[in-house]
Amino acid sequence: MNIQLSDHFSYRKLLKFTLPSIVMMVFTSIYGVVDGFFVSNYAGKTQFAAVNLIMPFLMILGTIGFMFGTGGSALVSKTMGEGRKERAQQIFSQLIWTSMLLGVLLSVVGILCLRPVAAALGAKGQMLEDCVLYGRIILAALTAFMLQNEFQSFFVAAERPQLGLMVTVVAGVANMALDALFVAGFRWGIAGAALATAASQVLGGVIPLVYFLRPNTSVLRLVKSRPEGKILLRACANGSSEMMSNLSMSLVSMLYNTQLMKFAGENGVAAYGVLMYVNFVFLAIFIGIGIGSAPIVSYHYGAENHAEMKSLRKKSTVVILLFSAVMFGLAQLLAVPLSRIFVGYDAELTALTCRAFRICSFLFLLAGINIYGSAFFTALNNGLISALISFLRTLVFQVAAVLIFPIFLKLDGVWLSAVAAELLSALVTIAFLAAKKKRYHY
Repeated sequence: MNIQLSDHFSYRKLLKFTLPSIVMMVFTSIYGVVDGFFVSNYAGKTQFAAVNLIMPFLMILGTIGFMFGTGGSALVSKTMGEGRKERAQQIFSQLIWTSMLLGVLLSVVGILCLRPVAAALGAKGQMLEDCVLYGRIILAALTAFMLQNEFQSFFVAAERPQLGLMVTVVAGVANMALDALFVAGFRWGIAGAALATAASQVLGGVIPLVYFLRPNTSVLRLVKSRPEGKILLRACANGSSEMMSNLSMSLVSMLYNTQLMKFAGENGVAAYGVLMYVNFVFLAIFIGIGIGSAPIVSYHYGAENHAEMKSLRKKSTVVILLFSAVMFGLAQLLAVPLSRIFVGYDAELTALTCRAFRICSFLFLLAGINIYGSAFFTALNNGLISALISFLRTLVFQVAAVLIFPIFLKLDGVWLSAVAAELLSALVTIAFLAAKKKRYHY
């Protein structure tokens, strides 16, 4: 029996409904991890550093999909909660058509800007050529990547999170298999890794597109729809926090890489790349909980079911705190083996990565409440607070910390910056949750 958004959610039902989104986000994060593993071990640390240097720029261009997905799914779910299902389908459709057009435009712009951006980030010689080669292949599939990000949220709103998980697993397995074939087998190096990722993104974007174009058993289907400026602006405003989060993380990653080039050179960028890969997987669990639970909150907010909203907020908080403790423990235990998996061929780099990992792992105790808090306000269609939490967490606090801490603590200051930013963000998130509980009755 399918779980519906209108149901009452116990802990078991909440975990069952959000689990596909959690696994889906973890698999999506594994794409980059697999690329990093094969590039680092079969192509060398220069190409590995090139991937990590240009990746933030590529992610910036893909943030539109996150914005339309999270902001749009909240709007669609709220509309369904109000009993207007046909209107919900129209909103869903115009968001998909608009993002496809934007994807093509951004692909062209990204390819034209790729070389000067890579050079501005500090890439030179072979590293610069590697950045351009990898980036051009990835950007060719940008539209599909944006759709993949978008459909991750809309599958949940359509009450079919399991289908979203299946699509992500198919794309993830394809990525891993093609990485093994292209990079380890054919020895195509960084180009092979890019081709594997691009192919998996095409699968992840096109399969859901075909599903929603055809008659299906979900509550959503793509229909003819004309763009409405008001709807697009509402979805963008509501999803701006998720776009801001991804955009800021990418910009901050560029700043981190600049600082690391100063204090540790190529090894610092490579170590940071390993941390980012592991962080993507760990933090994907929190993001999955947010994506999986947001449509439920939006639905009951639209239906004015205050008791269920209060129950959802409490249960989600407990789940987040439990996952936070488990992830911190795992990060401390796995620091050495995970470092060796990626850079075990270089003893100095392994030691540097392991130390960085142990310091940064403290952020897992704090990040969950911040990520969920932002997703929760997005679900309530309060894009302003959600964006403010994301803006402070991923940009303001991060930039301030990574510029100030290294002055006194050198390289360790870079690693501590992320922890400090999460701590300050947690204080802000808790303050907003306390201040708005009477307005939203949660």
